[in-house]
Amino acid sequence: MQNPLLIPFDQAPFSKIKNEHFKPAFLKAMDDARAEIDAITSNSNAPTFENTIEALEFSGQQLDRVSSVFFNLNSAETNEEIQKIAQEVSPLLSEFGNDITLNEALFARIKSVYQQKDTLDLTVEQQTLLDKRYKSFSRNGANLSEDKKNRLREIDAELSKLKLKFGENVLAETNKYEMHLTDENDVEGLPDGAKEMAAQLAKAKEKNGWLITLDYPSYVPFMKYATNRKLRKELSLAFGSKAFKGDEFDNQEIVLKLAKLRFERANLLGYKTHANFVLEERMAETPEKVQSFLNELLEKAKPAAEKEYKQLEDFAKDLDGIDTLQKWDGSYYSEKLKQKLFNLNDEQLKPYFKLENVISGVFTVAEKLFGLQFEEVFDVDKYHEEVKTFRVYDADKNFISLFYADFHPRSGKRGGAWMTSFKSQWKKDGKNVRPHISNVCNFTPSTETKPSLLTFNEVTTLFHEFGHGLHGMLADTTYPSLSGTSVYWDFVELPSQVMENWCYEKEALELFAKHYETGEVIPMDLVQKIKESATFQEGMATLRQLSFGLLDMSWHGTDPTNISDVKKYEDEAFQGTSLFPETPETCMSTAFAHIFQGGYSSGYYSYKWAEVLDADAFAYFKEKGIFNKEVATKFKENVLSKGGTENPMVLYKRFRGAEPKVEALLERAGLLNSSK
Repeated sequence: MQNPLLIPFDQAPFSKIKNEHFKPAFLKAMDDARAEIDAITSNSNAPTFENTIEALEFSGQQLDRVSSVFFNLNSAETNEEIQKIAQEVSPLLSEFGNDITLNEALFARIKSVYQQKDTLDLTVEQQTLLDKRYKSFSRNGANLSEDKKNRLREIDAELSKLKLKFGENVLAETNKYEMHLTDENDVEGLPDGAKEMAAQLAKAKEKNGWLITLDYPSYVPFMKYATNRKLRKELSLAFGSKAFKGDEFDNQEIVLKLAKLRFERANLLGYKTHANFVLEERMAETPEKVQSFLNELLEKAKPAAEKEYKQLEDFAKDLDGIDTLQKWDGSYYSEKLKQKLFNLNDEQLKPYFKLENVISGVFTVAEKLFGLQFEEVFDVDKYHEEVKTFRVYDADKNFISLFYADFHPRSGKRGGAWMTSFKSQWKKDGKNVRPHISNVCNFTPSTETKPSLLTFNEVTTLFHEFGHGLHGMLADTTYPSLSGTSVYWDFVELPSQVMENWCYEKEALELFAKHYETGEVIPMDLVQKIKESATFQEGMATLRQLSFGLLDMSWHGTDPTNISDVKKYEDEAFQGTSLFPETPETCMSTAFAHIFQGGYSSGYYSYKWAEVLDADAFAYFKEKGIFNKEVATKFKENVLSKGGTENPMVLYKRFRGAEPKVEALLERAGLLNSSK
């Protein structure tokens, strides 16, 4: 029987794929890609943009497709067998990547084209591709001596395995923990929906009572509402100690190895630190610039955060006689204080945010802004029955994209929320090949008596990931490696974060925030409260984000050679940003998947960086009208469709007419006067 991954496919043939198909498909696709590279290097004609740069750009497409299907499954629907295959193929892919980057004949041809770039009549996109391709070789070892190239190969193979192992350990720890409760008093304070979900989890495992897990839809409500402080502490410590218990799933050694290998790799390539290497290809450019950006925000946010913390501390003391506010008290008393100040809580809002209505709402917002239409379809192969599939069209009924949406937690799915693609967009031979985009989340599932009702935080997450999705769907570039979200990492969060703003606007909320039972549109006093509470504890929230960015820079912007104690090092990095007393049992680094498994090493600051962009961009929408077609079209044409074809600041200025101002963020966050 033929391997379904090796027959050219448009839509991923999930139902036909078996685990045993993956490794042979990878090996064959790598062989084919090598043959394509050989054809480029053995070409007797002089190197040109077309026969070298373009030929390289469109090589290995089968391998790209196999990789995207496999690694997306490893994130969203994995099992032990898939994880084992990932451990086997990752070093092979790393080796394959190095075979290309360190191919002297190939680099000689690329260099030859690069040296003629001023005499070639290239489009802006072609110039960007040439520049990017040359740098991807020169920055990754093409100019190294043979012994250093060999060491680079060893490092890259080890890094690929360590990152996978890191993620597997975090997932195993998440799945391993259960808090089984049988006493009604232990679930006191929990909203009915959260209680019902916990009862449903217990029932699924043939247990009585309630099960609380470390998945966000289970963990967050318990920390926010459960009155039993002892149990909140237990859950908080379990969550905070993931992969930090000195057992088979411990990540401390992996964290140290990853940091040290990244540092060695950067040194090998002539860079001072891993952050220096990474940031050369970012808007921020240098670790010093990032540090100064984070410190500037810290200066503004810290006084506000300390004031908010003191208010929370006093509130908890007055309410329940709590002498020392601990980490497991934060969400609980914040929620109580928010209710007191704004008379608002998630439980009041959730009935207005039925998942299907929010999906319909985000689609309507996309239609009003960008003329898109979403049609749910049932003839697209899926990797799990819960996945929803949509065909996306423009106003003239031209096909724009296929869209997969996967919303609820499962044991085979890693935590968090993300956007990804199963197929990029590109143009070739007069054809505009359209992308296949996916959003994956872990939202509150439905129960026997209630549909999936989202917290407001989940609503903003859905809009956020959908913003990334739009960046992928509306891509309109010639080359796949410059398409969609293939942009500077500190620019990639702009389309996602800007979309969150619509969740706070009356005009947008009226489109979808309707009571799941009565159909009543969300009352305007609730909308007003959402807006008023938007900056509640913004100082503390900002400080928290900054602490993650500073921890990232601490691991990657310095020499980690002499670090031996992960926890001690982390505590030092957190020193200027911590509000709650330290808990020796917990460690963030060992489960900080963004920087140790995902692509955010030296890049976590980009959430805040892009917040400056998004606050400034949305100020433009507010000025002209949040559904203003002219502004939306400018955003679509200069940001969403352009991918990484030009420098992001050039694109942003073309949209906005000027560089972004940090004041827009400080004003929105209510932090402009906090440092006075």
